[in-house]
Amino acid sequence: MRIVGGTHKGRHISPDKKFKARPTTDFAKENIFNVISNWYDIDELDVLDLFSGTGSISYEFASREAKSIISIEKDFSHHAFIKKTISSLGFENIKSFRGDVFKYLKTCKTDFDLIFADPPYALEGIEKIPELVFENKLLRDKGILIVEHSKDTDLSGKPYFSELRTYGSVNFSIFFFE
Repeated sequence: MRIVGGTHKGRHISPDKKFKARPTTDFAKENIFNVISNWYDIDELDVLDLFSGTGSISYEFASREAKSIISIEKDFSHHAFIKKTISSLGFENIKSFRGDVFKYLKTCKTDFDLIFADPPYALEGIEKIPELVFENKLLRDKGILIVEHSKDTDLSGKPYFSELRTYGSVNFSIFFFE
């Protein structure tokens, strides 16, 4: 796994071989960040990274100098790895918290410009993520929610759904809030 753009472009991140997370492929990550960069100035964004896993998406936003990134990961060892990597890379714009994403979405009082969710593909309740984001008003005007999922998940019927992007086996459902 590597950072594909920004100040830390090319840096390799190597989680332990026992790591249970499935990081977004470099190919898919590079493509979705090209799309995001065409829509937004990343350095002006406040970002929420849900189901952070290895932290790959948070590091990518930090490398591209996003204003702030909040990373949420439930697994203790994954969260510890993210904290350690944030420190070793010197990213001061990422704050990482250990917690349940669904509980966080129900209690969060902050809004964001961009929310990126990369839940485990087999996780029950993926379809609730857009509902919780919009019900709890977690996106600012012209904000975007991106949910990564397998081809077996269809979120196209959800409010604010805009488009589906597919890169190899990785699918991104994109929601715009206007």
